[in-house]
Amino acid sequence: MSRPPTFAPPPCADARVLATERGDFAVLDAVPSTPARATALLLPGYTGSKEDFIALLEPLTGAGYRVVAVDGRGQFESKGTDRQESYTQGELARDVLAQAAALGVGPGELHLLGHSLGGQIARAAVLLDATPFRSLTLMSSGPAEVVAAQRDKVKMLSDALSVLSMDEVWQAMQAMDPPQDADTGDGADMRRRWLAHNPAQLIATGAQLAAEPDRVAELAAVGLPVHVLSGERDDVWPVEQFDAMARRLGARRTTIAGAEHSPNTARPQETAKALAAFWDGLPVA
Repeated sequence: MSRPPTFAPPPCADARVLATERGDFAVLDAVPSTPARATALLLPGYTGSKEDFIALLEPLTGAGYRVVAVDGRGQFESKGTDRQESYTQGELARDVLAQAAALGVGPGELHLLGHSLGGQIARAAVLLDATPFRSLTLMSSGPAEVVAAQRDKVKMLSDALSVLSMDEVWQAMQAMDPPQDADTGDGADMRRRWLAHNPAQLIATGAQLAAEPDRVAELAAVGLPVHVLSGERDDVWPVEQFDAMARRLGARRTTIAGAEHSPNTARPQETAKALAAFWDGLPVA
């Protein structure tokens, strides 16, 4: 899971609720000091949250972009139900379209970014209706299902969530895979985030990661500008799959040196620079 350097938003960002026709969503809404060049909507990955993008907010607003990072339904500070059917990919994609509408950005003007699972939800939203979007960035998000080792991990987690409490699962995860890098303080914020996730959301979206079909050809047919961005190593999808997907999409391809599955937290300055360069380089809509 991504480990944000902090859970405290920078001065440019407001932690607020985004009200939509499909319910309320917790967001970090970061606004530049000058009129924004455009707005970007950022979707986090599996077990993640809006805080995974905290380190990107200041450099992206410094580049002139309004950035809205969101907790999806059942993630951290956004409410969800206890029914797994509430978290089908189609339902989550419709949430994204509702979030886009609530931001009040004109048609064809919103940049959409999804990290990992968020990338596949973003892709599904674009395939439902590309009208709101100016571009799509797939960050560390592959063309189809995750690798076999990750499918095994997802199944193990889902099985545990079916019989254990969130706190018991957290303790087991920490015992099996203690953090190797520092996060906030003693990890209290990471634990708080984990406990706030809805287990039904984790089970349902984990199953999606393990069975996602290849929809690259469908996405290519939409004709939306796409940016495929990843670290130089990744244990969820092979980097070679990102390369091949970018070629099939005719997409911009960026590899962030020194980063793995979460360039947004490992190399935020370099990642923000690459994102802004992609958005800056798009022709005026």
